[in-house]
Amino acid sequence: MPTRLDNLRQEIDAIDRTILEKLNARAKLAAEIGHIKKGTNAPFYVPAREESLMRRLSEANTGPLPDFAIRHIFREIISASIALEKKLKIAYLGPQATYTQQAAMKNFGSSVHYEPIGTIQDVFEIVERKEADYGVIPIENSNEGGVFHSLDMLAESDLHIVAEIYLPIEHCLISSSPLDTIDKVYSKDQALGQCRSWLRRHLPKAQLIPSASTSHDIDSAKDVPGVAVIASALAAEIYSVPILQSGIQDKADNTTRFFAIGHGQASVPSGANKDKTSLLITINDEPAALQAALEPFGKRGINMSKIESRPSRRKAWDYVFFIDIIGHWHDPAVQEAITELKTRCPFIKWLGSYPNSKK
Repeated sequence: MPTRLDNLRQEIDAIDRTILEKLNARAKLAAEIGHIKKGTNAPFYVPAREESLMRRLSEANTGPLPDFAIRHIFREIISASIALEKKLKIAYLGPQATYTQQAAMKNFGSSVHYEPIGTIQDVFEIVERKEADYGVIPIENSNEGGVFHSLDMLAESDLHIVAEIYLPIEHCLISSSPLDTIDKVYSKDQALGQCRSWLRRHLPKAQLIPSASTSHDIDSAKDVPGVAVIASALAAEIYSVPILQSGIQDKADNTTRFFAIGHGQASVPSGANKDKTSLLITINDEPAALQAALEPFGKRGINMSKIESRPSRRKAWDYVFFIDIIGHWHDPAVQEAITELKTRCPFIKWLGSYPNSKK
């Protein structure tokens, strides 16, 4: 006689068959959409459409599955559907197992092809040459600030920002040696900075060595006594090196923002302040020039979420300003502000409009 457990399992099996049937029906529709897109040269990856879907699912979700689990499940469903339309190639700042790879997979799922690239400049160049469909680069950390090379490349490149990804960063101390024997710690300078207090407390005598590639340094952490690397748990798993301590970042809310970059024009607006636009401007060398440049946004109620200056690299003491505003390039209020801004700034460059994913 079937037990209650047997009956529940049978119900789950029946639901699983229904889910499978519906997934394949969805996949067939996605494949048909892919054929239409090929004929019209439409983009296969549409972040505004995906984010709109995710938000509708969150609003319709009554539990018990949490929203983050729903997003993760449908991220993979969408990724598999895109793969039926076109096998996207995503270039990311490598090597393998970096946080940038994790951000890329969070955004594009596991059904696309990923290519680790050695430098930020090379990521841009590969996408510019259309040897990859999109690139993923780090842009700023919540504790350590901007990734200046990424900002400089955005200023110089014709590529646009198509999506932003926020990734919580959990740093791990990785080594085959005991903690009390560690005398050298390798990592990228930002990672060392993000773990500064923990390192001062637990490894005050260790030499901190900035590295271009923490993943490559893990081989030393595996084979050389007294050497450790700060990297991700994924890196430790891939390279089979023990984690001595996880979560060593100084702030629990340590988060890095990444951009997906690609060709093409602005995506369709999501509306209701659900988009973000990034701009680069220069200002006149005169008193209150920056205040005058920001005024067109403020008086229209357009929120500015970020402003950061960088040397223009054209002449000494000349600066450009990177600005993020809440709103889409095609929003009427934003266009009005840009029109006024053009009368006050010598140069304005639109870097991209994309779904505002900051939660």
